[in-house]
Amino acid sequence: MAKVKRAYFCKNCGYEAPKWLGRCPACGEWNTFTEEILARDTGSVPAAVAGKLPAVRPQRVGEIRGEERRRTGLGIAEVDRVLGGGAVPGSLILLGGEPGIGKSTLSLQIALAANGLRTLYVSGEESAEQIRMRAARLGIGNEECLVYPETRLENILSQIEEQKPDLVVIDSIQTVSTDTVDSSAGSVSQIRECAAALLRYAKATDTTIVIIGHITKDGIIAGPKILEHIVDVVLQFEGDGNYTYRILRGIKNRFGATFEIGVFEMLDDGLHGVENPSEILLSHYDEPLSGISVGAAVDGVRPYLIEVQALVSGAAYGTPQRSATGHDVRRMNMLLAVLEKRLGMKMFQKDVFLNFAGGFRVSDPGLDLAVVAAVVSSYFDRPIAEGSCFAGEIGLSGEVRPAPRSEQRIAEAARLGFRRIVVSGYLAANVRRPKGIEVLTVQHIGQLPRLLFAEE
Repeated sequence: MAKVKRAYFCKNCGYEAPKWLGRCPACGEWNTFTEEILARDTGSVPAAVAGKLPAVRPQRVGEIRGEERRRTGLGIAEVDRVLGGGAVPGSLILLGGEPGIGKSTLSLQIALAANGLRTLYVSGEESAEQIRMRAARLGIGNEECLVYPETRLENILSQIEEQKPDLVVIDSIQTVSTDTVDSSAGSVSQIRECAAALLRYAKATDTTIVIIGHITKDGIIAGPKILEHIVDVVLQFEGDGNYTYRILRGIKNRFGATFEIGVFEMLDDGLHGVENPSEILLSHYDEPLSGISVGAAVDGVRPYLIEVQALVSGAAYGTPQRSATGHDVRRMNMLLAVLEKRLGMKMFQKDVFLNFAGGFRVSDPGLDLAVVAAVVSSYFDRPIAEGSCFAGEIGLSGEVRPAPRSEQRIAEAARLGFRRIVVSGYLAANVRRPKGIEVLTVQHIGQLPRLLFAEE
């Protein structure tokens, strides 16, 4: 009887060790190692893949003939935007996100979109009848979409070889298993082997493959953390379950720019792309309210305006409370410390609550000026002058630095009808200033209050 080979894998990053370790030396997490049985035939390749692998010989880099690969539109504008204009044939795309965020809905909409592609939708979680019910609700625009409920990798590759689709969607990689690995589906070794086999097949046949990867809210299950190193493109689908808006963010893209975003709204008939995010992130009030400012943000190359809400009140229980929704609470604490040091505001006696409208999570440092403006407005209980917008990064000494892509921020504020925007005084003089909007500059946050409450 053959000896069973075992190894230990980190559930967080996939690090392999010959024995159990309390702490992972790769990612530093504790108690993440699990024991798994290794493949019976290490390094084996499924037959459907092995027959497709071409014989390759080393070449001089100058002799390699290269050509611009034509991108294929997937039929959903926001997805194509994040991918850089469409999917590159032969690429392996990972769509990750927390459970219940809408990954399966988005993946099925990609398969059903009227994109002119022959599509194979592989589901390891739903039956064909359940998929048909969801497809009827979402709308069928692609009659060439084939549905295949299966979890065995060898059968999936066999059907791909038989049907020869242009696009393959697999929901999800955690449910797929191969006979070459003894461990159960969803384990680190199964996910790694299945993803590697799919990648080899995609490169050999120029077939675009989209795989779904689940993660828990604690991020401990083996999924996108391991797959990120294998795939060509990593898309993160995120959002707050209490809101209807979702963001598709490009984390890794070997064929284009990263950190581009696509915005969707979840409705009864599926996800709908939002062409102008600024309109959904700005509220309209009958009268001016204190503690509310508008910041000009940029994600990737896409500018949008977002409403920043702040509430400053006296600390009733001695220790001030600090709470931020959609913003890094540590950066908020830094901005409050700057206000206390440079403006003399007694923030150590105040509770501060910060919120970004729409449930968006924004890490853009160019919103520092808008956050400070909302806090100052709430502190003095005076509304900010109507039609004002803010864009600037704040340093520890209180200086206001230019925000990245300030020209795009100013243009977006002008397009939406804002009358003035406050930016850094260190902004280059050659930055284009559109007509119809007044560009005000500040070099230090000490100059900000006189601009906040100026009469129109």
